[in-house]
Amino acid sequence: MKNNSSKLRFWILVWGLGIIGQLCWNIENQWFNTFVYAKIAKDPTIISWMVAVSAILTTISTFLFGTMSDRYGKRKPFMAIGYILWGIFTILFGTTEFITKGRSATGEVLVVAGTAVVLADALMSFFGSMGNDASFNAWLNDMMNDDNRGGIGAALATQPIIGTIIGTILGGILIGSNDNYMRLFIAFGGMAIIFGILSLFLVKDADDLKPNKEGSFLAQLFSAFDFKELLKHKELVWVFLTLTTYFIAFNVYYPHVGNYMIYYLGFSADSIGIIQGIALILGMFSVIPASKMLNKDKFVLAAVISIILSMIGVGMLGVFGKPEYIDPTTILNWSLLVGLFFFGCGYIMFMQVTSVWMKQLFPEEAKGQFEGFRIIFFVLIPWIVSPFIANPIIKNNGEILDSNGLAAYLPTHVLFLVSTILILLTFIPLYFAAKEKNRRN
Repeated sequence: MKNNSSKLRFWILVWGLGIIGQLCWNIENQWFNTFVYAKIAKDPTIISWMVAVSAILTTISTFLFGTMSDRYGKRKPFMAIGYILWGIFTILFGTTEFITKGRSATGEVLVVAGTAVVLADALMSFFGSMGNDASFNAWLNDMMNDDNRGGIGAALATQPIIGTIIGTILGGILIGSNDNYMRLFIAFGGMAIIFGILSLFLVKDADDLKPNKEGSFLAQLFSAFDFKELLKHKELVWVFLTLTTYFIAFNVYYPHVGNYMIYYLGFSADSIGIIQGIALILGMFSVIPASKMLNKDKFVLAAVISIILSMIGVGMLGVFGKPEYIDPTTILNWSLLVGLFFFGCGYIMFMQVTSVWMKQLFPEEAKGQFEGFRIIFFVLIPWIVSPFIANPIIKNNGEILDSNGLAAYLPTHVLFLVSTILILLTFIPLYFAAKEKNRRN
């Protein structure tokens, strides 16, 4: 009975902490940007700063607290404190809307509000990575054994998709047509706090987890950045570059999808949650053929198909995603739904393929270090590079005057046309990854 109770507690924590983490990341990726346009200013520069600063602090936090938890031989305190602070700063992020409330939208007020938004997002990302990337994921690796390996693998593969779907649909419902963002931040931030507190009492570190001190703290921290070790794995380097190229294109358009649908096409927040949710739910079916291809070691073919699907979906939004083709009073806009469906299939399939491909190439003795490299190529580089592409496109194609007579900038269909070309570039590193894979086989 005790063993069954321990297993149940373990899986509640795996799925509870995992899904809550994905919901909080979804808020940042999906709803923070629409919040900025709704409550602060319709200026992509604020979003660009948010994305770039958040990427840097996410990477620093993952390496910093990952090293600390290794040296102390403990995951639980870092996980619990990280989740609690993650939830607190998610809620505090929402309070930045009160900076502009009741005040005239002068340049000085907007600078203060924009700075506050960037700092609040940075702190949320920092502690989110502390709790989730550096601690929760490390704890899962510690606890993995032959009995639960399949279940943990399934959780890691599906939680980001489930979190995106729930966060998109439920987030839109919570915000509603009256732009009540505080309701969303309190709900999701509150859940992170609750699970952080629960983890203090319910999480148990792995029995074989021991302190691992290799020289000074700084020496151990910077040893993770041994790129000479990475360069020994040529196939993995090209897979990483494939990931980076795809997500540079992805982050050019995806952070702006919500504002594009609300302010350019005219939908409400609750409507876009349902529209995107439908596309992602249907897109999940791409997991089935992708799994069959991966089981047959057809990684390159699956990657090619995922890139083509992404190009079709994003390209459709670029060609048909214009106000003259869209009726925002109904969710049944077929060109929009089909475009988002293809995008959903391509994105989910690409994530699945590259995740499995990368992890099977990680050396057994340095999995933690190579997870750090993954974050550099998956998060840091795309999140810093992409805004420098997206920002000028938005400012050159979507300038309007808001109700205060100030310049506002809306993401338009042009963003998707440019992104379609950028997605095409993913084939270049994929070609070299395929050559290295063929050489290995």
